[in-house]
Amino acid sequence: MRGGRVAVVGGSIAGCAVAMAAHRAGAAEVVVFERTPGRLEDRGVGVGVRADLYEELAGAGYLGDDAQYVRLDRRAWFTADGSRTGRAVGAMEFSFRAYNWGLLWRALRDRVPERVDYRRDTPVAAVTAGTDGARVALADGTAERFDLVVGADGYRSVVREAMFPGVRPQWAGYLLWRGIAPARLMPPRETGWRDGDAAMIGFPGGHAMVFLIPDRDGGEQVVNWALYSRPPASAVLDPADPTSLPPGTVTADLLAHLDLLIDELPPYWAELVRLTPAPEIFVQPIYDLQSGSFAAGRLALAGDAAAVVRPHTGGGAVKALQDAIALEAALSGTDDLDAALLAYDVRRAPIGRAMVALGRGLGTAQVLDTPDWAAMDQDALHAWWAAIPGQLPLGGRALIG
Repeated sequence: MRGGRVAVVGGSIAGCAVAMAAHRAGAAEVVVFERTPGRLEDRGVGVGVRADLYEELAGAGYLGDDAQYVRLDRRAWFTADGSRTGRAVGAMEFSFRAYNWGLLWRALRDRVPERVDYRRDTPVAAVTAGTDGARVALADGTAERFDLVVGADGYRSVVREAMFPGVRPQWAGYLLWRGIAPARLMPPRETGWRDGDAAMIGFPGGHAMVFLIPDRDGGEQVVNWALYSRPPASAVLDPADPTSLPPGTVTADLLAHLDLLIDELPPYWAELVRLTPAPEIFVQPIYDLQSGSFAAGRLALAGDAAAVVRPHTGGGAVKALQDAIALEAALSGTDDLDAALLAYDVRRAPIGRAMVALGRGLGTAQVLDTPDWAAMDQDALHAWWAAIPGQLPLGGRALIG
């Protein structure tokens, strides 16, 4: 790409990576429109990057050791059996970097060149594509024209709506409750959970996962937990509106149902989850979506805007960064912008479809059709995992979730 103006809608992890890609590929001007006025670095939940994929991302210059992380090397599965920690079902080896989302975003934001115009508190109202560019209409009534607009604006993408009107994420039928708590408050570690473990606790109709990450300041560690299960029948949810419930907005019936689910866990893991005060818990309804393509005309998509992948895959941040690497390669490889976007779509759309399929398989196995945990042992655990459809070469099978 030689010159030209590129707009990036969305300034989180995907947006920062895409801005880097466009700048490095030769764009004369890159503008990032981020709707949030506050501090994105204050988002503190866990994000994972598989170790071998980290090497790929670091080699391309998108990640480095400037972001603190906790090294994980094993997934240890437990289930309730009346004891304090539950019965250790088995373990799966893997190598993983567990980040705090805010620290990872900060590291990427610091890598965005100063020449990139990063605009906070600038929501985009609509995007309109033309034959030789696209128009970005802002919420304040102004508009700007660009040679290329990339949507990195998540599962409610304005850019995707311009490309595929009416295409919405599909409700999976279950929820993810999440929270963090200072590791200094956790009771002493019990037998079966060692340093480097991501603990997985299976129960009928769902599972919980617990692992450590750096806190948002990088000064100490925090307990990061996530629990998947169906919502209570009383829950008022709009499946057509894929909106998370941030801390302080989770309804009383969802918190009460979480209490019942926590009671399904062995006491030690229940104590860890209950370290998070109710006002700090948030709920994420699970959706997925595969757009028709990653590029159309002078519009392109990256990250969750292109493919909403269930978090079981543990690959959302990785996919966003790999999208950016692929976009940089495509834009750098030719002066023909249309040809570059076609090459980007050909390379990334199949990966997006495969990751969506894998997320669905993992969701079925771990939430919608859980195994008989009382009958599981190490051999049965491996057989169950191997039978989950949708194996990927780039991540998923070896990822936590």
